[in-house]
Amino acid sequence: MDYVALHVACTDSEQAEILTAWLSDLPFESFETTPDELVAYLPAPHLEACRARIDALLAREGLAGRYERIDARNWNAAWESDYPRVEVEGRLVIRAPFHAPATDAATEVVVQPRMSFGTGHHATTWLMAREVLDMGVAGLRGLDMGSGTGVLAITAAKCGAAHVDAVDIDEWADESCRESVAMNGVGERVEPLLGDIDRVAGRRYDFILANINRNILTAHMPAYAAALTEGGRLAMSGFLEEDVPAVVAAARAEGLDHVATRQRDGWMLVLARKPWQA
Repeated sequence: MDYVALHVACTDSEQAEILTAWLSDLPFESFETTPDELVAYLPAPHLEACRARIDALLAREGLAGRYERIDARNWNAAWESDYPRVEVEGRLVIRAPFHAPATDAATEVVVQPRMSFGTGHHATTWLMAREVLDMGVAGLRGLDMGSGTGVLAITAAKCGAAHVDAVDIDEWADESCRESVAMNGVGERVEPLLGDIDRVAGRRYDFILANINRNILTAHMPAYAAALTEGGRLAMSGFLEEDVPAVVAAARAEGLDHVATRQRDGWMLVLARKPWQA
């Protein structure tokens, strides 16, 4: 799939965060913030339907956007040119196949991202990866919803999870996930699935990882709650601080307990748990 990168010059990180929150209501799949601009990635087929809304939003804020079409076959070359490995508190290293193997972390994950979200560089992926390390998933069944490269599912498998379904609606992400699963030797415990939340209807999980955006998280909350076993945990990210009340309220409406809220670089993670029945 081809993508469009929307480049918007921002005066500071706060402006970039606010703009990210607004654009998250549109079909953008990932965001990258540099000192000078915000880059938002949108599947090219969606641009025509939402370009007028994007341009109106930018004009309202006195901002200008530059659209760049990214051919899918060129993504790896562009990504490899400036992709450093990622370290999570010295406990996890996320790297590309062209990086040297890590010798200084307990866990290593190798990902081939293509154009899918989830390389570890984005603050939400970092937050979610750290949460997996802290959750204690050994021997448990999990779901990585909106899995992208599969980095979270693979991390869970390497932390001892018995089985993880890695679900993404994008064909390019699904292919990337399958490659990454094979590279990490976890094919017997990570199952990539192409589709939406309906793809796992009727399955039960001890933990669910959902790094998507506020609107999809709140819409999927009933399905997450139904899929969790008693005592099961739901880790969610992909939203900003002002979105936390809506995410927590949606979780509580489905009978889930709010356990913790964490943040990194303005991005948030909410952890919820399905209570044990008396």
